Amino acid sequence: MTTAERFRNILQYFLEHKPQAETELQYENPFQLLVAVILSAQCTDKRVNMTTPAIFNKYPTPEDMAEATFDELFPLIKSISYPNNKTKHLIGMAQMLVRDFNSTVPADVEQLQKLPGVGRKTANVIASCIFNQPKMAVDTHVFRVSARLGLTRGAKTPLQTEQQLIKHIPEELIPLAHHWLILHGRYVCLARNPQCWECGIREWCKYYEKEQKRAAAKPIVRKTKG
Repeated sequence: MTTAERFRNILQYFLEHKPQAETELQYENPFQLLVAVILSAQCTDKRVNMTTPAIFNKYPTPEDMAEATFDELFPLIKSISYPNNKTKHLIGMAQMLVRDFNSTVPADVEQLQKLPGVGRKTANVIASCIFNQPKMAVDTHVFRVSARLGLTRGAKTPLQTEQQLIKHIPEELIPLAHHWLILHGRYVCLARNPQCWECGIREWCKYYEKEQKRAAAKPIVRKTKG
């Protein structure tokens, strides 16, 4: 099976079975999503969604958060991983939005990455989810799943994974494909115990193919009657 065929079959499956896919982070506007994505680094969406309502209630706008002190914001974030750094990042991000971007979340990935706490992955999430740009955010799920499926080959970094994926995915499907891969990794293609028996795309999966060959090559040990 060629790489192009693998991509085509997998994308077609998701189009038919999951035509609508979106982030599981809860938000109502670009600023709220930006806050949530910064908090989600090395943390589950479930935990972030438990934490953000209080933050959004107290700091509904960049101007409000820009005026916050560390001691005021930290208690709302302390249940999240790396709360010290993320508290500083959120305050710095809000201050820069107010000062340099007229309190508006920019659409440009390069501009987004100037904000404290915003790396390439976070910037791509915002560009994709808010502005529907053909940007592929690569988190641990996307990195793992794309390699297992055989959509990427030899990718050692998130950037290499991103570049290989967008080379083969039609631009109009990239925002959707980002969510497809994340959700597949979150609920089916688990890191330690992939649920291959319930995977709808296993027939095009390189990992599954290897596992089947390995199982077939195992010698059958028959117990003799003593």
